[in-house]
Formats: sequence, structure tokens, C-alpha cells
Amino acid sequence: MADVKYTEEHEWIRIEGDVGTIGISQYAQEQLGDVVFVDVPQAGRTVAKGESVAVVESVKAASDIYAPASGEVVEANAALSETPGDVNTDPMGKGWFFKMKLANKAELDGLMDQAAYDAFVKGLG
Repeated sequence: MADVKYTEEHEWIRIEGDVGTIGISQYAQEQLGDVVFVDVPQAGRTVAKGESVAVVESVKAASDIYAPASGEVVEANAALSETPGDVNTDPMGKGWFFKMKLANKAELDGLMDQAAYDAFVKGLG
């Protein structure tokens, strides 16, 4: 089973081997409202942990998506340019933003698991 971790900026990363798939959480898409545009990174781009990698725009706001770890983008979800609403309807599935080959899996150690993230979100309200 893939391991999913969360950031305090509400990104999730699903780790499978040395590749992570990144998107935004259910909570984040609820806060954004209807997503109308997504800008995903190009494959081959090298990113550092914490770097702004993608942008999601909704009817309310535009938000940066940050890399939860360092690595190289290996695939972007180009379908989001046609169907940005997938971020709202299936944020943990079809609404993923990009996949990256992880440079250092130890960078994931500080991220939250589902239970910790749920508690974090509960504390925000």
C-alpha cells in the first residue's frame, strides 16, 4: 500500500518506491472553492523542498503548490488544464498535480500522516 503524507500547506504526497505523486488535500480544495485553472510543472524540472512548483486558481483565490520534498518532476497531470474541476471532485485521485522522483526520502520524515493531518486541520477550525 502506498504511503501518504501531508504538509502544513495542505499538499499530500503518495509515496510508491522512489516516486511521489503530489496533490492538494480535501480540506484545501474545500477552502479554495471551485477550481478554474491549474498550472502544472514541466517534466524534467528539478525542484527543491518547499519550492513553489504549481499553481491552482479558484473563483476565490490563487494558491501556490509547494514541493513536499526535493527531486525531479517525472510527470505532470496535463488533463487538469482541460478539467481543473477534478481537483474538487477527486483531489486524492484524478486531481493529482505532478509526480516526482524523490532525491532524498528522509525529507519526508517531517510530514504528517493521516491522523496527524486530521488533527492539524481540526485545530484550524
